[in-house]
Amino acid sequence: MAIVQLRRDTEGRAYYRRKLAAGKTPMEALRALKRRLSDIVYKRMVADAKTVATGPRGQAGATLQSSAADLNPPIDTSEKSLPGPAEHQPRTPSLAAS
Repeated sequence: MAIVQLRRDTEGRAYYRRKLAAGKTPMEALRALKRRLSDIVYKRMVADAKTVATGPRGQAGATLQSSAADLNPPIDTSEKSLPGPAEHQPRTPSLAAS
């Protein structure tokens, strides 16, 4: 993010130039910009986490009737395993072998 900020005329680039003007080396100014960006992203993540109401087990919008919250979801007959090993199916001879 920091490198992209430096490529264009953005707030990040202005911040970087202010740090350079304050006597920081280019690496120190870049490190300061990275820290500033990470702080902004972290604050946004915390704010987003506070606004999203989570249900049981931490899933947003999940209720006790939700399959995401059910410990033993119902199994349909198509989801059950087969009763035994599959039968051997003879292979059809290849046309290239003829």
